[in-house]
Amino acid sequence: MISISTLLNPPEGLTISEILLISVILGMLHGATPDEHTWPITFSYAIGKYSSKGGMKAGFLFSLGFTIQRAFLTTIGFIGLAAIYEKYNLDGPVYTIVGIVMAIAGSYILKGRYLHLPIDVLFKSKYHNTKTTGAELHDVPLKMTIVHGLIAGFGFGAYASIITFVLAPQLPSIVYAPLPGLMFGIGTMIMQIIFGAIFGNILRAKKLTEEKISYVARKTAGRTLYYGGLVFTIVGLLIIGFPIIDNFAISTGNPIPNLDAIDIGFLLVISVVGIIGISSIILGIKEATRLSGTNQKPGSLSGYKKS
Repeated sequence: MISISTLLNPPEGLTISEILLISVILGMLHGATPDEHTWPITFSYAIGKYSSKGGMKAGFLFSLGFTIQRAFLTTIGFIGLAAIYEKYNLDGPVYTIVGIVMAIAGSYILKGRYLHLPIDVLFKSKYHNTKTTGAELHDVPLKMTIVHGLIAGFGFGAYASIITFVLAPQLPSIVYAPLPGLMFGIGTMIMQIIFGAIFGNILRAKKLTEEKISYVARKTAGRTLYYGGLVFTIVGLLIIGFPIIDNFAISTGNPIPNLDAIDIGFLLVISVVGIIGISSIILGIKEATRLSGTNQKPGSLSGYKKS
């Protein structure tokens, strides 16, 4: 039986099988706890597919990109090139890039194009219109989840530190170096597939019609990605400009990473999934109900364009 203490502080002299076992368990913990690099993305894409199968696919594809990057990370950790993570804080740049990609994907779903900046609002243009009808919504581009995974994999936290600086260097040769990252990614993938299925099935519990579910799902995915992406970008830029912001943390007394403190990462998860995501569901349901009341089909499937 492996204790939490052993998982978070692995000893020296571990065998290859022990290293891989610890890596996959750490990955599962990483995927199960509220992490800013995983939950907002999986939630957005999974709920946009509004089914357990679609949600599982979203979780799988995101984790696939993430796993590839993690395998690369432990490889450079083995050969000693991961020291850049110890010297520089990459949270700001990673948050910024993740946010931009999120906003681009959200813009595509909501507006049918990969970038929409409401600059005209600043000038109080009378031609700006933020309302969209169901026919303008586009299908959720799941292929983007792989890109998100590759980018998010550059995020570096407690779990990444363990597999990169503690486990990877214990391997006998560079041939084995990608394996801790691979197993960590698989562990994360298992949990993200499970959570993806749960997120993807949320709207089914509301007993809405198929058309309403389709409308609400895409609206929620688009808004969560777009506005959540803006939040990520702003926070990332603030951290780049004022690195001390990233040091904010209120300890919870829980030793498990992602649950051990209320910090910037935790607040990002709450902001994007808890506030933007949930409010988007509520707003989407109200809009769908209003549209159906005016005999306008909310999000008729014939009005969607596949990505």
